[in-house]
Formats: sequence, structure tokens, C-alpha cells
Amino acid sequence: MHQSQSRQNRERTDISTLTALHDGKQVLVRARIQTSRLQGNKMVFLNLRQRTNTVQALMSVTKDTISKQMVKWAGSLADESIVLVEGVVKKSPEPIKSASVSEVEIHILELRLLSGIESRLPFSLEDASRSETAPEVEGQFNRVLLDTRLNNRVLDLRTTTNQAIFKLQHAIGNLFRDYLNANGFIEIHSPKLQGAATESGASVFKVDYFKGNAYLAQSPQLAKQMAIAADFERVYEIAPVFRAEDSNTHRHMTEFVGLDLEMAIEEHYHEVRDLIDGMFKAIFEGLKEKYAHEIAVVRQQFEAEEFKWKEETPVLTFKEAVDLLVEDGVDREVLDDINTENEKRLGCIVRAKYDTDYFIVDKFPMALRPFYTMPDPEDPTLSNSYDFFMRGEEIMSGAQRIHDPDFLCEQMRTKGVDPDSMKGYLDGFRLGCPPHGGGGIGLERVLMLFLKLNNIRRASLFPRDPKRLEP
Repeated sequence: MHQSQSRQNRERTDISTLTALHDGKQVLVRARIQTSRLQGNKMVFLNLRQRTNTVQALMSVTKDTISKQMVKWAGSLADESIVLVEGVVKKSPEPIKSASVSEVEIHILELRLLSGIESRLPFSLEDASRSETAPEVEGQFNRVLLDTRLNNRVLDLRTTTNQAIFKLQHAIGNLFRDYLNANGFIEIHSPKLQGAATESGASVFKVDYFKGNAYLAQSPQLAKQMAIAADFERVYEIAPVFRAEDSNTHRHMTEFVGLDLEMAIEEHYHEVRDLIDGMFKAIFEGLKEKYAHEIAVVRQQFEAEEFKWKEETPVLTFKEAVDLLVEDGVDREVLDDINTENEKRLGCIVRAKYDTDYFIVDKFPMALRPFYTMPDPEDPTLSNSYDFFMRGEEIMSGAQRIHDPDFLCEQMRTKGVDPDSMKGYLDGFRLGCPPHGGGGIGLERVLMLFLKLNNIRRASLFPRDPKRLEP
């Protein structure tokens, strides 16, 4: 057992760096055994894996150092065992199709077991990594269902697909930060325990709080706005968001990661909308340019058309979006709001008309927006609000907020919210607050739709929904 007995400072090799130029070099590698294959009693092939990369290793009997018993022992090691391999890199005479590093293999000199497997694996990573469109042939392989994956998430996360998915999730967070930092924003950290529901009591988790009650934050909305009232000017946050909605769909979770931002407005709320548009395009471009390898790894399992966007993003008003749906055969009477089915339909219409998977809908009816949304100056039934869409699904909702305290109280009452229950929030506006706006983005939803994973749980490390609290 490894108990940090010594520290020799020996260089370890990342197998992704190995090429034919390393032919003859001795290396030390820690990796998992993905698969093993005995060839008689004198040779064993090991497929070694580090994250999204694999390399073939060969152990064969030698006169002085490696015995038949050693080869047999190496071949008996369970898949997913962690081993420390010392060996020599050898150029392969032909590409090795079973490994991502195809130019070379490692000829093993020494092999140590660092961590073994104590029980039978619930599924093989080979089965868990197969293309979602591959036909299931009885006796050849088993399709691993999503529930089985989530019940054994640690093992499932080891697939090269999942390693790539969560590297891309990390990248989206970094690209979000980088763009906003470069545009004068600062990152804030707001409390997730609140004294009142932010938007509506129906979708909030109520928790005991000493002798009273508290609520898990549905968003950092109040804190973001108070930060603007405190002259922070431009703020963002990456943090958990909680929604007590009993929605068992492909795109809803009870806890997800929110990418939220808020900024002061100088002249028009489209300043905010346009900045967010620029941010999304910077994220898409960053993923395409810097993470092509990870995207390609995911595509091997989740085959999908490449995500498309335009240099100039199509912007539709809510009315124009409704008109497009009506022209496509949807009854206007059911379009007071655009439901999930019609969102997807709108996405197909926009894709066909504009050749893009990414677009914006502006000027939503006030009836569909929260109490803090600013009405349109010309038509009070409309709002200064917008939603952003990817592949026909909403990924962000935002708006100009009401900064006048009296008008805010009036709007709260019309939405059934008691102003007295949110005194601390309102007090910030009574001290003077600049016009401002922002939005909230679901990280997992952006990732799911960019890669077309078809279920948001695949984009969440340990998803939480009405039926799942473990692992």
C-alpha cells in the first residue's frame, strides 16, 4: 500500500505526449488497465489509459527479468486496476488501431500494482463507450443504460467520453470568466440561504433555519442587483442554483450550475443583450479552436451535426417567433407562451432559414417574466427581456431590471409577492441604483446542447433531480 514511504522525484510521463520521436526512451507511467490480452504464456498486451488517451503496452518473457509467472500475473489483473509501468518506448511498424496513441507502444520492464479492484465491475468501459447509435447485437455487447451509469457514476466518469465532456465543462466556465474579466466584470460570491423566495414560492426549497425558515437560492438575482446598487458596475457568479420543480425531463434538474451576470446600463438594455451575445460566441469559438480533440472524442459516442453559429446572431422578437411558428402550422391560440415542443420546432425553422443553431428572442410578454423585469416603454404588455437558444432550447433568460423602488413594489404586488418580505432587497434601490440588466445561464444545458448529449444528466458530474440524491 502506498503510504508516501519515500520521494525519489522520478519523472512521470503523460502518455498523450508519446510519439515516434520517443523511440528507445525509457518512461515511467501511472495508468489504468483498460483491457488486457494474454498471448499464450509468454506475452501479454495491456491497453493503458490516462483520461482520454490510451497506449498499448507489451510484457513478454525475458531470460533474466520477466518470468512466465510474471506475465500470467499481469494478464490476470482486473480491468481498471491502477498500475505503475516502467518500460521502453518502441515505434510500431504499423498504426495501433486499439489505442489513441497509435505510433508507439511501451515494452514493459517493470510492473507494479498500485490499486486493485475488489469487486466485479457493474459494466465494462468498452460497453459504456460505444456509440449511442450502434445497433445492439445479442451476445456481442450490452448497452449501458443511463440509470445504470448514474448509479455507478465513478466508474462511468472514467470513460474517455466523460473525461472529455467534463474537460469541456471546465472550459466553458473558464471562457465565461475570461470574457467577462476582459470586459470589466468582477466575480462575486453570494449566499445560497435566503430569507425569502426570489421568484416564486412554488419552485423554492424551504429549509429549517434555527427558529424560522430559509430558502435555497433559485438564483443570485437579488445579490447581483444589490451589488449593482453598491456600485460594483459589472458582476458575475458561477455557483449552484436550486429549483424545487418536479420536472422529470431531459433538460431539468433540481440543482445545477448557474453562470450569472449583471451590469449597469448606460442607454439601452441591448447593451447587455449584445455583450452576452458576444460572450456566447467567444465561448463557442474557444471550444472549437482549443478543444477540438475533446469534441472529437465525444462525437465518437454521441454523433451529431457540428454546432453552428453566425457572426451576426439572428434576433427575433417574440411576435416574430410566434409568426414563424404559425406559418409552420402551429395554432396561434396555443402560443401565448412557447412550450418545449414549439421551442424545438422554432429551432428547426431558424436552422433552415438562417443556417444557425444559435439565436435570440427579444421582447417577451410581461406576463411571462418575473416581477423585477422592466416593461417596454412603448407597450407595457411587453418587456425589455430576452432568451438565448441553442438547438431550439432555451439556455439563458435575461432582461433589464426595475431600478425604481416604488415601481418595483407595485410590480411585486401584481405578481403576488409581499414587498415587506424582501425589505433588504428593496432598501438597496431606495438608496439609488443605476439602470441595469443581466441574465442567468445553465452551464449543464449549454454543454448538453453544444455536444447534443440529449440528456442534461450526462452534463452533470453527480446530477440531482426529483428522483436522484445519490451518489
